[in-house]
Amino acid sequence: MSDPRSVRADDLRYLAAVVETGRLTSAAKKLGVDHSTVSRRLQALEQTLGARLLARVDEGWVLTEPGRAVIEHARMIDRAVELAAQAAGPSEPPGLTATVRITAADGFGTYFVTPAMARVRLQHPRLRIELATGARELTLRDTTFDIAVTPGPPPPATRLHTELLCEYDNGFYATEHYLREHGNPDSMSELAKHPIIWFVEELEKVHEIDLSSIVPNASLAFSSTNVFAQLEATRRGIGIGLLSKFVAHTAPELRPVAAGLPPTRVAVTLAARRDALKRPEVHVVREALHREVSVRGNELI
Repeated sequence: MSDPRSVRADDLRYLAAVVETGRLTSAAKKLGVDHSTVSRRLQALEQTLGARLLARVDEGWVLTEPGRAVIEHARMIDRAVELAAQAAGPSEPPGLTATVRITAADGFGTYFVTPAMARVRLQHPRLRIELATGARELTLRDTTFDIAVTPGPPPPATRLHTELLCEYDNGFYATEHYLREHGNPDSMSELAKHPIIWFVEELEKVHEIDLSSIVPNASLAFSSTNVFAQLEATRRGIGIGLLSKFVAHTAPELRPVAAGLPPTRVAVTLAARRDALKRPEVHVVREALHREVSVRGNELI
């Protein structure tokens, strides 16, 4: 066991900042020091505790197993310093002041997460929200987010807290002009004769729908990893887009094609590390997301 007298409280604050931001440079900016200072203090903390607390991954820095055991204590110290500063300064309105980092798919993040967070900010104007978009697989190693909103059902076995947030429908859409010019397919075999707009499947990190099982031998005219590029391609008449209902309905010129689509309802999972859920700001964000999809359920299904 390390001697508590040898542990510098400031070093624990440095650890909390790196975990919050995911990068040494971002943590240094938050703390008002240079990144070499952050690196040096983290090394000193690891040496004092006799354990590796952080590991480097492509996305930045993530907690190791010993790091996960330490981080909540580090956050408590960081919060205590913040409260002490507030107590000594002028009186400020109550509210949450921390940072919450969310990751979500492009479309869902834009049309549902962002409006929900706008409402959260009205109640907590000093709360900082960071939203990183792009579908991703859930992994316990990843400490670069507080809440992840990802397509697909909750995984059967994980140490993350996961829950079903909502479901949404998908369909084939095209412009009225395209349907007049090229016909409105009324079967999957007819649909296969039309150019289809969809994801670049080999680059997808999370597979929402298997297009080949719905339209065998589909002819892909335009593929993109970004749903907004797919939407624009459909609006421009390149072909027929397989789009989520809530995305397609943002373009009034689009119409569902006649071909009946087999069930392609996609589940949306909300995931969070269990330690993060103990933080009041993360709880507020989680509740806001559930409220948003509940109120706007008709846009999803």
